[in-house]
Amino acid sequence: MTIKVGDRVPDVRLKHMTPNGPAEISTAELFKGKTVALFALPGAFTPTCSAKHVPGFLGKSAELKAKGVDTIACLSVNDAFVMGAWGKDQKVEDKILMLADGSGDFTKAVGLSLDLTPHGMGLRSKRYAMIVKDGVVKHLAVEENPGGLDVSSAEKTLAAL
Repeated sequence: MTIKVGDRVPDVRLKHMTPNGPAEISTAELFKGKTVALFALPGAFTPTCSAKHVPGFLGKSAELKAKGVDTIACLSVNDAFVMGAWGKDQKVEDKILMLADGSGDFTKAVGLSLDLTPHGMGLRSKRYAMIVKDGVVKHLAVEENPGGLDVSSAEKTLAAL
């Protein structure tokens, strides 16, 4: 069952890269008392993700923060090392928290997994954006086409705030 507006985000452990290596963060900790713009995508270093999705949120990060977003987070079913390297490649610095959902636990828990096995990519995340306030989903926009960027862009997320 897919998560929907009004639902509480499930408590799952994710990883992110720090200067000391991979560190764990729970979604309860990530969302508690904050407004988070979370966007998820099928894979690090993939065409739409690298050319449009991450750069869009990076370019709009100041506007999102000005509208009350405490944290901008990018999630993918990849490991923390890949997400850390991709964050460096995209020059996100401290503007976007690059979250690794290595085993797809969060992705499965919110019902937004995408099976790309026929393309050699295994289980991944659908492309989506959500606004979460204190652990509750306030906005959710899921792309119909995993390569498309029609409803989950930074611009559309900004307009939803």
